[in-house]
Amino acid sequence: MIDVQGVSHVYPDGTRALDRVDLLIPDGDRLAIIGQNGSGKSTLVRHFNGLLRPTEGRVLLDGRPTADRRVAALAARVGLAFQDPDRQIFAGRVRTEVAFGPRNLGLRGAALETAVSGALASVGLVEQAERNPYDLGFSSRKLLALASVLAMGTPTVVFDEPTTGQDLRGAERIQAIVAELAAAGRTVIAISHDMRFVAESFARVVVMRAGRVILDGTPAEVFAEANWEELAGTYVEPPLAARIGARLGLGSTPTDGALIEALVGRSA
Repeated sequence: MIDVQGVSHVYPDGTRALDRVDLLIPDGDRLAIIGQNGSGKSTLVRHFNGLLRPTEGRVLLDGRPTADRRVAALAARVGLAFQDPDRQIFAGRVRTEVAFGPRNLGLRGAALETAVSGALASVGLVEQAERNPYDLGFSSRKLLALASVLAMGTPTVVFDEPTTGQDLRGAERIQAIVAELAAAGRTVIAISHDMRFVAESFARVVVMRAGRVILDGTPAEVFAEANWEELAGTYVEPPLAARIGARLGLGSTPTDGALIEALVGRSA
């Protein structure tokens, strides 16, 4: 469980990126964090594994303050894939890159190979295992960064803009990964500007603005028409399905079948 209690963070240049944030993330949660650039999303999640420390307040991980623990210890509990994979990738081979994290956690031999092979299979990079990561395109490097985190088997996984640069097939692969992690009981947290991905893949959505949480609920609650003005203030547009659903009286998270049935009924 991650418990954020009154956390503020001020960068050395004086920028107040977080302003007294309270947020409880129970085990097994599927949480998407959305909001405009600069709203504090990335700053917040980097507190979860100790890359950043609160200026005020505290973050508890499994009931213990993160301030009292080393980043290496926190990394065994919370895996974070950065928005820019080139800030994370450093090895000369794809397989070596994916093996780095689990090896540091103590995996060796068959257990290490199983973790690496499974992660590569999840992101579709098995055939690229012996290549240099920088010979891959941006979308594949994004998937490689995800694989590096998946291989560590951390109870909590955080993805920062995982669908950026992905085509439809890549986005569907990432949705499948989220579903598999959730089914295994792991906590999945994602920052995303892809509202369709958010609405279809996550059970809970948190909206941030100016370093604060302004909305917190299910996708149906957050993307409801009553919140559209609030969302507009964060430069977030509800997913297309939510807008159409509201106009057709189907709610903010209609199924594809319900949308088709309503549209067919109107054209009849």
